[in-house]
Amino acid sequence: MDMRNIIKKAIVTEKAAVLKEKHNKYTFVVDKDANKFQIKQAVESLFNVKVESVHTSNYLGKNKRIGMHAGYRSDWKKAIVKLGEGQEIQMVEEA
Repeated sequence: MDMRNIIKKAIVTEKAAVLKEKHNKYTFVVDKDANKFQIKQAVESLFNVKVESVHTSNYLGKNKRIGMHAGYRSDWKKAIVKLGEGQEIQMVEEA
């Protein structure tokens, strides 16, 4: 699996911002099939930082309905990555 395909996007929410400021943790949407070791390698190689730990959560998609049209949200996986002391990832937060 290619390192660039493991990390899909960063999650920018209020909860993620609090984790980043207080605990130096960053939150990403990752590939569903990636394990913690692969996520750690991907973050270290893409951002040139040292990762201390990785926590993952799997989320099931939901059935959604708009009027008479029914659809389905995809399943996804979230990873919370804790960086070492003094490490930081430069991200562009959208306003």
